[in-house]
Amino acid sequence: MPNLSLTIDPRDAKRQSESPVVEFGTRLYVEGDDEGMPMTATTETTITRNDAESRYEIHIDDVLAGFTVFRIDTRGRLIFPHTEVDPAFRGRGVAQQLVAGAMADVAQRGETVIPHCPVVSGYLRKNEVPGLDIIWPTHPHPE
Repeated sequence: MPNLSLTIDPRDAKRQSESPVVEFGTRLYVEGDDEGMPMTATTETTITRNDAESRYEIHIDDVLAGFTVFRIDTRGRLIFPHTEVDPAFRGRGVAQQLVAGAMADVAQRGETVIPHCPVVSGYLRKNEVPGLDIIWPTHPHPE
């Protein structure tokens, strides 16, 4: 399967931000509290599906900034249990950009998502992804 490659304007994450607090698993990070790598208007962001590692990855200027893991169940549905962003990139909407790109690709492929990860399920509860088939787990099991 071909890799998905998107170029994202880093200003979009700022526009989509509704709160200065970003949820990451069971931990919270406050935007502006992070002294990580700066993102500029010329920052190149790409999101790719890495089937060998069973995850979608976000690269910022060729640096792996984060990933969201998936597993394929016996029915071919994608279970998303975990999303991780490098601490140097936290507080900049990277997880939201990653999940947005991953869900758009999954929808385009006609696959079904089962969101267990709080980052993925939170994104899907707040944003509509045209054509995406979602099965909400009764008892989520994030990792």
